[in-house]
Amino acid sequence: MTKVTAELCISADGFSAGRNQTEERPFGEDAGNGFGNRLHDWRFTGDEEGRALMDRFSANKAYILGRNMFGPVRGEWDRDWNGWWGDDPPYHKPVFVLTHYPRDPQPMQGGTTFYFVTDGIESALQHARDVPGDGNIAVMGGATTINQYLAAGLIDELRLHIAPFTMGAGTRIFDGVPPLNLQQIESSTSSSITHVTYRMLL
Repeated sequence: MTKVTAELCISADGFSAGRNQTEERPFGEDAGNGFGNRLHDWRFTGDEEGRALMDRFSANKAYILGRNMFGPVRGEWDRDWNGWWGDDPPYHKPVFVLTHYPRDPQPMQGGTTFYFVTDGIESALQHARDVPGDGNIAVMGGATTINQYLAAGLIDELRLHIAPFTMGAGTRIFDGVPPLNLQQIESSTSSSITHVTYRMLL
């Protein structure tokens, strides 16, 4: 059975991005510079969960991204922007990007095609469900997008990767989400990160 999962790196106080996000600092000034930052460095240190994350990532059949996760362009698509990842994004599957502004599908190298969905989170999820084949659907973020899916009761499993520092402000998981009943089903820790997986209960 296809599950809808969400996976997010956060600080100890729950923020997935800090203040003053820019193209040069996509996760904000409080996380560090560029993509090599304190939220995500653990993925490149040989962490066992980091390897497991990549295995899960490649096994998904489709992905959902918020507009901000796709890139820094706001408003109309008045700039040639095809994501943060260059000509060969790591997804290699269909990716449905939530936006208020229509745009034609963008095929990329390696099997990734970005589809731009303008009629809401349920529509994006249905498009992802309609992708042929086995595998889960991953809501990749950012936190604002994951929060919308959590609030709508559309996430089956949530995996949080908690880095040992605080930001104090920014974009935070669970903001605006009604109380949830969670079952912790996995956890592991190292000196640089704590991984916790929750199943959503009714």
